[in-house]
Amino acid sequence: MIILINKKKDMEQVVSVTKKETIPIKQQISDILVEVSWGTISTDYFGKSRSWLSKKMNEKGFNGEPGGFTDEEKEVLRGALVDLSERIRKVAIGIV
Repeated sequence: MIILINKKKDMEQVVSVTKKETIPIKQQISDILVEVSWGTISTDYFGKSRSWLSKKMNEKGFNGEPGGFTDEEKEVLRGALVDLSERIRKVAIGIV
């Protein structure tokens, strides 16, 4: 089971989803979408262009292929966000 928490304008919404249901990545990251430099994540973690990541997030395919992320790409994205969150935490703790 996946639990998504979306905090918008003092309202918390919790959505519970079974593993078989798929929620678009863009919807899953909506809370941080404008806060993160997706171009940097695309180049640093995937070695791809910003437009590549944008197409993936919008579930648009390349050359007639289905859109969206593969399971391996989801793992890379998950790892990138965890890495970024840890780096932000370390910087925040180091502020004196």
